[in-house]
Formats: sequence, structure tokens, C-alpha cells
Amino acid sequence: MDPVTLAVVRGSLEQIADEMDLQLIHAAISPIISETNDCANGIFHPETGETIAQGRYGLPVFLAYMQFAVQHIIALAREQGGFKPGDIWIMNDTYVGGSHLQDVQLVAPIFADGKLFAVLATTGHWMDIGGNVPGGWGPKATEIHQEGIVIPPVKLYEEGRLNEALLAMFKANVRLPKEIAGDLSAMVNVFTVGHRGIEALVQRYGRNTLSQCLNEMIEYSERQMRSYIAEIPDGTYRCEDYLDNDGINDERVVVKLAITVKGEEMHFDFTGTGPSTTGPMNMSRNTTLSSCYVAIKHIFPDVPVNGGTFRPISFTLPQRTILSAEYPTACGGYLEPMGRAIDVTFGALAQAIPDKAPAAFFGTIGVAAISGTHPKSGNYYVGVFPYPGGYGASKASDGLINGTPPQSMANFMSLEMSEHRFPIRFNHFRVRDDSGGAGWHRGGCGTSYSFTTWNECLVTVLGDRADHAPFGVLGGGSAQPNKVEFVTEGKTWTPQMRSKEDKRPLKAGDTLRANSPGGGGYGNPLERDLDAVERDLNCAYISPVTAEQIYGVVIGSQSKPAAGTPVYSLDRAASQKRREQLSGKQALAQ
Repeated sequence: MDPVTLAVVRGSLEQIADEMDLQLIHAAISPIISETNDCANGIFHPETGETIAQGRYGLPVFLAYMQFAVQHIIALAREQGGFKPGDIWIMNDTYVGGSHLQDVQLVAPIFADGKLFAVLATTGHWMDIGGNVPGGWGPKATEIHQEGIVIPPVKLYEEGRLNEALLAMFKANVRLPKEIAGDLSAMVNVFTVGHRGIEALVQRYGRNTLSQCLNEMIEYSERQMRSYIAEIPDGTYRCEDYLDNDGINDERVVVKLAITVKGEEMHFDFTGTGPSTTGPMNMSRNTTLSSCYVAIKHIFPDVPVNGGTFRPISFTLPQRTILSAEYPTACGGYLEPMGRAIDVTFGALAQAIPDKAPAAFFGTIGVAAISGTHPKSGNYYVGVFPYPGGYGASKASDGLINGTPPQSMANFMSLEMSEHRFPIRFNHFRVRDDSGGAGWHRGGCGTSYSFTTWNECLVTVLGDRADHAPFGVLGGGSAQPNKVEFVTEGKTWTPQMRSKEDKRPLKAGDTLRANSPGGGGYGNPLERDLDAVERDLNCAYISPVTAEQIYGVVIGSQSKPAAGTPVYSLDRAASQKRREQLSGKQALAQ
């Protein structure tokens, strides 16, 4: 294939997927999509169902597991005589597709010259999916049916005709029927955008040339990924980490991983991981595979994401663990074990390729969901706030501060919009100082926010990383753990499960405080550049105590301008001398 044509076609397909993303984000009714970008769109191979292109504005995990959903629906369509123009399938089955019930997927065929040319898919997070807890984030759920309605793969549209009865059933089983109907219409409309773009490409290049490009794009990514794996030293690299609890039983749950690299192939073995939990901290096999794919993409960011990228990677995943949930296991908190799967991938590969693998990121979505009847409009509302936090440091740089979760990239809703829609007032939203792990490169800082309610509502919190903080690598320090507090009737308290609380009634004047973890540090903090430590001090990323005790510096002077923010200067000579003394003590201790 002519490389120029291939590059232009690849760029065009990626642009089409981007346009689908933006169409959905701009048209959606619910802020979880329009503000948080909790959605994704992709183009898939018509025969294998492998990913061909993905949009850049949606969530990475959706594109990874949507491939599995598309492959399943392709097989079902073949059993029923094949796709027809105008067909649109819908599903949210956790065990077939992935993630949790709130993430609803649509799949539609695209025809060119009367023949199936590609398959499009879109995923959007519905603000409510029924179930026991408004918004679906139920830390006490013990089976999938408590979490919402389960939609098996069925046709929403058959040859262009909407199944009105199916739509009525959806609206009758969710708390926000108008918003969900609007979001569903926005999801359907993205296929018009995708179809228009692909039709223009077919007219320009012809079906045969484009089909060759699709196959070559997948094969090129496979070759590139194999070349990167071949550069990793052969061997087996191990890492383990823990979930704090499952929301019901206050016992930690282990996630174990052994990565074996041999030649151009990589094998993930999760043998030894804890069994499926009673509570919702589980995820399906497909979502675990997607987690590992997301982690690999972070380490090798220049490899184009499509089905070929992951062909050299295989898995051993025992049945009925927290990473291979089966019916009827609850999976509403899947983003927490997903974070752990990403972190153990980083931790294992940091032993093999320390120049590329980062320390652990903040590792929890920490969702706070509020719900109730708005006192002014009288309308029922559901609001969802996913954490931002700190990324792990790497050899290349410090960790990102106040970053979106790597597995989802979901944004925090704007404070102004949130205060407009919901009866709450934000007291603060700021960087959480001293939360990043210390190191030669510092872990990114997490975030602290607090809101006070001015009317009665229910608040549910579903997170983790309160007991087991994000780890550092190569001598880097751990980050600060998750911290959640409520203030009710003038008293400050922490939930029994630390980061999980189920449908807590709040009255006017009650407060929620949430503090996300930072990322782990990379390398010995005593070797961090003194200018960088001084900058961290003056940006309030670290405290004077941390600077002196962990980074081993001596603060020479401190001034306080009229604005009231201290300005620190380090004594370079004294700092160097103190670091030499501390390094000597470290060497003796080892």
C-alpha cells in the first residue's frame, strides 16, 4: 500500500471518529456526557470486529472493550442473516461488553456499494440506569440486578425502524427518562456523522483501496508493537497491589500479575488474584484485558490504537476472580479494580523497562453521586463527580497534577454548571499539597474539593485507595491515600469503609469533603534537583516539612509579600551537605 495514501486514510478515519465524539458531546443532554465526556466512538473492521480508529475526545477504556462488544454483535448478526442497512443494535451487558450497566453501547453497520464496509460503535454513560442507587454507583450491591436494567444485544432499529416498545421500556425503568431519551437520540445521530465521512472516503478512493488500507493499518500497528516488545528483556516480572475492601466486607483483596516477555510476545498472568467479591468491586474479563491495553498504550503512546496493537499480547485469567466476574456478580465499582490492573502492569514493567514505565497513578475514581428533587424546579436530579488526581512520575517527568483518570479520562463537571443544576455550593476546589509521592521525579498532586448542600439530598461515594496508597518505583515514595469526610450536624466523620458510603441522607448545611490521592514518586528524592524542590515549595506542591525531612534540603530564607503567600529560598550549600549525610545513613541502613 502506498504509504502516503495509507497515512491520509488513517488520518481521515481518525478525524471521522473525532467528529463522532464531538457530535455526541455537543448534542447530549446529560452533563455526564456533555461536561464529563463519558463517551466514546470508534470504527471497526467488518469481518474481525477489530478496532480500526478511535476518537480522541472520549474515554480510552470504551474503545478497548467496544471491540469485544462489536465482535459479539457481528456474530449474532450473522446468525440472523447478516446486517441490514439501517440496523442499530443496543446493549449494556457487563459480561459481554465490559464496564458497568450505565455504559450503553450502540453498534451500526456501514455499507458501501451495497456491501458491508465497516461497523461503527458508540458508547455513552447514562446518568441513571435504574437499580437500587440513583446514578448506579451502589457500594452495597451484591448482584448485577441491584445495579440497574440489563440490556442484552438487541436491535433498537431494524432497517431504519425504531423499536418504540423497547424505548418505552428504557424510559420506564430509569429515574431520568427525558434526559436518557435525549442522550439516546444523540448517540444514534453520531452514526449519521460517521456514515457521511466514510461515504466521502469511498467516493474518493474506492472500496477496494480503502479495504486494503484497513487491513494494512491493523498489520502495521501489530508490527510496531512487536518491535517494541522485542526490545524488552526476556523474563518474568511480577507485581501485586490491593483493593481496600469490597464495600461490604472490610478485607483487602489482592491483584497479582506476572508478565512474561519472550521475543515479540507478552503474556499477562493474573493467577493468585482474589476471588470475586460480595460487593461491586469486580469487573469482567473483557474489561481486564482492556485495562492492560490502556496501560500498554500509556507506555508506548506512539503506537496507533487498533486491533493489531494488541495481537502480540495474551492472557491467563482464572475464572471468577475480581478481574473475571461472571453472572450475577455486581460490577458497579469496576473502575477501582481496573485502576489496580493498570498499576500492577506499570509496576511489573518498571522492573523491565524503568525508562518507560511510570509509578502508580492516583488509582481511584472516587465517584460522589448526589440525587434528590430540586427545591426550585421540582425536577428529580442525579449528579456524578468523578475524581481527578495525580499521575505517577516517570524517568521522563514529574507526574501530572490534577489529571483525569487514565482508564477513563472523565472530566470533573464544571463548578458553575454543577451549582446551577444541583442544590449545592462548592466551598473549594484546589490542588492537594503534599499528596504526590516524593522522588527524583515527584508524583503528581491530587485534588481536594468540598461542597455544602442547601437542600436535602442523598449522597453516595464509591472509591478506594484509602488504605493502600499509590506506590512509587525505583526508590520513589508512595502518594497520600484517598480521604473522604462528611460533616453532618456539626460533626466531622469518616465512612466505615473509608472511601465508600451508601445513600447517605444530607440536610441543608451538611458537607462532603473529598481528597484524591497523588501519584507515586520515581527515584530517590534526595537526588531531586534543588531548583525543582524550591519550585515545588513555592507552588505549594510540597510543604516545608516534606522539603526538609524527605527531600533533605535546608530552607535558607522565607519572605511573605503583601499577597500573603510565602516565598522560600534554599541554602544550596547546606542542602547539599545535609543530603550527603542522609545518603550515607541510607547506605548504612541497606
